[in-house]
Amino acid sequence: MGGNAKLHPIHALWAHPRSMSTALERVMRERGDLDCVHEPFMYDYYIHRQERRMPMFDPEPGHPVTYSDVRAMLLERAVRGPVFFKDMSYYVMPHLLQDGFCDQITHAFLVRDPEASIVSYHKLDPDLSCIEIGLEAQWQMYEALCARGAKPVVLRSEDVRADPVGVISAYWQAVGLKDKPLAFTWSDETPQDWQQVAGWHGAVMDSRAIRPLREDHKAQQSERFEKAAREAPQLRDMLDHHRPFYDKFCKIALTAD
Repeated sequence: MGGNAKLHPIHALWAHPRSMSTALERVMRERGDLDCVHEPFMYDYYIHRQERRMPMFDPEPGHPVTYSDVRAMLLERAVRGPVFFKDMSYYVMPHLLQDGFCDQITHAFLVRDPEASIVSYHKLDPDLSCIEIGLEAQWQMYEALCARGAKPVVLRSEDVRADPVGVISAYWQAVGLKDKPLAFTWSDETPQDWQQVAGWHGAVMDSRAIRPLREDHKAQQSERFEKAAREAPQLRDMLDHHRPFYDKFCKIALTAD
């Protein structure tokens, strides 16, 4: 890519595992005006650096695997048109802050109550590490971006599920995207680049819209966590470690107008 190439906007959604980020990515794909990329920096974290083995991950042949090559891919795609990608903060910290790439991105963060996300993650990957819960890295990134003058948007998955149209429309307005009401109902076609991690996203692949929360979701969530923590006590330490970061995000989360 030439050094003087004009870039279209690059929109990043920084999430943590089991935060409902894939459902929100599906909405962004249904807009039809964004080149959407699914967790491209996962390849650097799990394949290039081999921080640990990710279960149910079938790498796409030819996908760039180093941080610098993934960054170059995103920049090249942004020359052709607007780009959206969702990823995990712990994949890219602190690399993203060291090369100026972060200053070329519009940032948003999505968080979910870790009492729910930890249980969901542990069910799929019993060997999960504390860093992979993800909220601490998100908060470190958020503070660093704010110190650089950025104004990231923060979304709570619980708010999105309670009012998908209102909250996501407010997000679009905050980052300069046009309203696209048709994006909230999904087509039958599953994104091709989800097949590499299909085992993680069965529910959203079978859905046609963001599902609302049940009225008793909080009680059921706590019950599920207590059951899981009795069998895997380390989950309590993970929850205690990450909940303070979630609580900080809750205080600044975007709400519907």
